[in-house]
Amino acid sequence: MTMTPSLAEMAETYWKHGFLTGVPVLDPEELERATEGFSTLEREFGLEYAQYSLHNVHLKYRWVMSLAIHPKVLEPIKGILGPNVILLDSRFICKYPTKQKSHKAACESQKPVLPYVAWHQDIRYWGFEGGSVASVWLALDDVDRENGVLQVIPGSHHQGLLPHITSPNPGNMLTANQEIPEHLLNTSEAVECPLQAGQMSVHDGLTVHASEPNLSTRRRCGFVIRYVPTSAYPVQDPDRPRTFNATVLVSGVDEYHHFPNNAPNLQ
Repeated sequence: MTMTPSLAEMAETYWKHGFLTGVPVLDPEELERATEGFSTLEREFGLEYAQYSLHNVHLKYRWVMSLAIHPKVLEPIKGILGPNVILLDSRFICKYPTKQKSHKAACESQKPVLPYVAWHQDIRYWGFEGGSVASVWLALDDVDRENGVLQVIPGSHHQGLLPHITSPNPGNMLTANQEIPEHLLNTSEAVECPLQAGQMSVHDGLTVHASEPNLSTRRRCGFVIRYVPTSAYPVQDPDRPRTFNATVLVSGVDEYHHFPNNAPNLQ
């Protein structure tokens, strides 16, 4: 029988290796509600938009906010960041099946550009200091090697912030099209973080990670949620231009008030 690790053990593992994976969150009924909710957004906005542009919709939909404040998400996050936590940012990220994406390109006699995520650190373009960021991937679909599983380099968060350049390869899903040059990385040490739908992984903002294209016939969708301790504060830095317009206090008290509490009144 496999023993569930304690919150203290999870936090110790996280700070040692820079990530956690396979953390159970959603029960079958909760997962069904979430997948139905996302399917509604796909129909409303279309697959191209749903792939990467459903940004900070926790302010608009109650079911999305319920994922961001789910006790089984927040308990490990509090164990990592402390009791006072701000939801910094959220985004749905979807890699749709290759065959589904390539049909149009085939008709146009073009080689399809397959979406992938280059090696990077989340914190590179995030304009804040004063605390770490913990990034959650909450899986709405099963995630494995075939459909573009998250890969991380354990312990890479101990290296500090690495140089990033503009990626020369098309298809990078990152907003700033950034990547860490591979000569700075030992990618042979990378490990995969497969997830069952309803599970989550968590990684530190300095943990180097990436994911390959979805080469399967299955969708690979997840809800990405970023959390910071209330001690974090925004900075004006043109090299880190990210702004934060959807911050919400989700645990404890905010003694600093560095970020506005945009908690929505969702009916």
